Amino acid sequence: MPAEKGYTFVRMQEAKERLDKFINKQGVAFYKPIQIAEILYRVRAGELQLSDLDHPEKYRNPSKKWRDEITQRLIGRVCTSSQRFQDDLFQPHAVPPDFLKQLAEINNQCNGVVERYIYQRFWKRQKVILEIVQYVQSAGVEQFNLEQFLTSFQYEPGIRRSIDKAYEIVVYALFNALLHELRIHVHIKADPSRQELLTRFEDFTRLLLGIDSGHPERILDARIFRTGVTNAADRGLDMWTNFGPAVQVKHISLSEELAEDIVGEIYADEMVIVCRDADAETIGRVCQQLGHKVKGIIRESQLQDWYARALQPELRDSLGKTLIESLIRELRMEFPYSETFEKFYKEERRYDQIPKPDRECPFWEPD
Repeated sequence: MPAEKGYTFVRMQEAKERLDKFINKQGVAFYKPIQIAEILYRVRAGELQLSDLDHPEKYRNPSKKWRDEITQRLIGRVCTSSQRFQDDLFQPHAVPPDFLKQLAEINNQCNGVVERYIYQRFWKRQKVILEIVQYVQSAGVEQFNLEQFLTSFQYEPGIRRSIDKAYEIVVYALFNALLHELRIHVHIKADPSRQELLTRFEDFTRLLLGIDSGHPERILDARIFRTGVTNAADRGLDMWTNFGPAVQVKHISLSEELAEDIVGEIYADEMVIVCRDADAETIGRVCQQLGHKVKGIIRESQLQDWYARALQPELRDSLGKTLIESLIRELRMEFPYSETFEKFYKEERRYDQIPKPDRECPFWEPD
């Protein structure tokens, strides 16, 4: 529909609902919505023509650079997903060219209101993250409540989608704090009877194990590491240790078939699975049937109990302090908070000065 004829409220409302559905599926970093906003901004500024939007090859790669420039400034990160995943943005299930053109026409018609709306949604999600971090900081070792923390991820659709990350952070923070406070060490030692073989391959063992014929043993602090990347195909998030077990965190509700799919992809010799209480029986039954080497299953109720123990008065200055510090550190790493948004939004783009459209526009929201 030509821009000069204008969009009716009904058609704008339909476009907004479709955009909201897309936005609600996005992570906290907002990479894809920001990429859309930057394309709309270039069209409004005249750098792209409306007719260009019919041809994704004209803006697919340039828009990635525009997006990364903004996210680097706002949250200090750029998108590192595969090119195939990034290019899915313009597929029919997301924001295909015809829908992108509709958004651009509405955006032009209403002086940039769609761009503004996308960045308002970004800021709204950022504020939720900030409130969660502030809760952990203010509650501290004396008042922190794990159930309240996890519940706080249930309100905003975009944050609710990040419950998997919150769950993983909770597990990691506890395990990391306990390993640190228990002062557990890992002893790597070659069998003395294999000294000749060690000498022959010491260039390999020195590189991989940190030992050689002159130093056939080594003592390390026990450590646990987060992989840091969501693997959708694995339906979960993993951690691994330098002393054996790997950890899979499962918070979704499982059917018998889904549990089989998940457990069937476990390759570690020793696996610790952390899951909701409601799923523990299903996972345990499948693991037993398939004969996997599951070292143990940890229920969410156990995590809550362990957190309560760690934060008891007699442990607050040691284990409790380490636990809360680890939780805050991982939250900040996983959910970067923008300290430059206001300058970008108000001083550079002047979105706060965009006038309310004369006609009713569903994209318009007050700051």
